[in-house]
Amino acid sequence: MTGADRLAAPLTATKLGHSCVRVERAGTRLVIDPGVLSAPDALDGARVALVTHQHPDHLDQARVRAALEADPDLQVYAPEGVAELLGGPRDQVHVVRPGDRFVVAGFDVEVVGEWHAIIHPDVPRVRNAGYVIDGTVLHPGDALTVPPHSVETLLLPVTAPWLKLAEVIDYVRAVAPARALPIHDGVASAFGLALVGRQLGPDGVGIGPSAYQPWADGDQVTLG
Repeated sequence: MTGADRLAAPLTATKLGHSCVRVERAGTRLVIDPGVLSAPDALDGARVALVTHQHPDHLDQARVRAALEADPDLQVYAPEGVAELLGGPRDQVHVVRPGDRFVVAGFDVEVVGEWHAIIHPDVPRVRNAGYVIDGTVLHPGDALTVPPHSVETLLLPVTAPWLKLAEVIDYVRAVAPARALPIHDGVASAFGLALVGRQLGPDGVGIGPSAYQPWADGDQVTLG
């Protein structure tokens, strides 16, 4: 497959539990936030792993270390705190900073945002990197970072100790994607997620031009 053919191939996103999403094009896999609530096979076949921050629901240290040892071609990109937990920057582990932009395994990756949302003033904040993939899909990690340009798809945190529904609604309105796919929902009940979906859906308070599209673990969505 030529480079042009690969770029013309559809981009897909698959939900792999909580905040973990696999982005794939033409058989090449990029995985975001393989944490302890993710599918056990989340990293299978991945060429790249992007980690937003070091909290266990976004980073399963043992699993990522094992994947790095099993596959010397796997590349991990993450904030400095994550890199240190994985043994420090090296050939396979790369530190990202706000504003970085790079191409890896054919994916264009832009780093946005810097800090985790405030949980409580007494809880130390950690660095958080949001990622825009191929200019079209944003995974913000645990922050409500508005990207510097429009995106078609927002992977939207919908429940967390640092988050309330009003902030979710205002965040979608601010980003104004064509579509919002819920993430960060691993600790929510089915009833709670239904409440969120009702408010973000067509009968809710309104989220501007965006369509809220619930999906379940294992569901795949074609982007673009």
